[in-house]
Amino acid sequence: MTAPDVSATNSSQRSRTLRNIAWTLVVGATVYVLAAHLVESGRMLASDAFACGIVLTTYLLVAYVVLPWLWLEDETHHPALAVSPKVTHNVDGVPGGPLNVGLVGHRPQVIHALLAAGWQPADAVTLASSVNIVTSVLFRRPDTTAPVSALYVFGRRQDLAFEREVGSSASQRHHVRWWRADQLDPLGRPLWLGAVSFDRGVGLSHLTGQITHHIAPDLDAERDQLMADLERASQLVQQYQRPGVGPTRTGRNAGGDRYVTDGLVSVGELRAADGGAEGEQGRAYALTQVCDRYYLSEPGH
Repeated sequence: MTAPDVSATNSSQRSRTLRNIAWTLVVGATVYVLAAHLVESGRMLASDAFACGIVLTTYLLVAYVVLPWLWLEDETHHPALAVSPKVTHNVDGVPGGPLNVGLVGHRPQVIHALLAAGWQPADAVTLASSVNIVTSVLFRRPDTTAPVSALYVFGRRQDLAFEREVGSSASQRHHVRWWRADQLDPLGRPLWLGAVSFDRGVGLSHLTGQITHHIAPDLDAERDQLMADLERASQLVQQYQRPGVGPTRTGRNAGGDRYVTDGLVSVGELRAADGGAEGEQGRAYALTQVCDRYYLSEPGH
């Protein structure tokens, strides 16, 4: 399936806004010249002409520039954001961390973009992968695809999970979980909502006493780092921010770890691969198969 050229669509929308601004300036200048002529000929008082000019120019700016621009800004954001959840939950329904990132694009694009940005797919949670991560932490051995625990959005666990290891073991790592929203945008693209954080070490849960990773409190730094990684890898057409969970200074995740955030969700629109290149399409498919081998997603996603 060939992805729509979102960059061409955005360019067309920007051109339409610029045309509206140009027409407003032309009409405003025409009105000014006409009013000046009427004043000079004695048919209108200068104060009346000035007042009429202000009212008409204000109307033109609001009707043909400001309101269309506001509608354009809203329409270029993925519609699923308007009704999306704000936080994750664990299997017992305890609120986890906030959803703070989003990607707009198809599944192969998401996988390709994250791999290009230096992130690796996480292993599924199995006995073997669990033994591997314990060995990695205890003996400080690398485990770049260590599993992540299940969190839930839309009533299901994450569809994809990626990570970037820090240091010589899985004790510290950047990691992000992704959930695909069902609603598509006008170009037929899904929204992938994500929760990204940094595991600063392994310890006991503050709530249950279970062995778990503890996260660093600054979630915004992790959100911005992930988007910067994607930007550096030239994987984004554009990015913007939308309200999420809201400003939080004393938040707690499902493990009892404190977090702080400005509450915004950073959303990136993924660059489409060249639909005419069969090699690129095959590469995207192969990447999807590789990711499935590491992390089993829900059927249909």
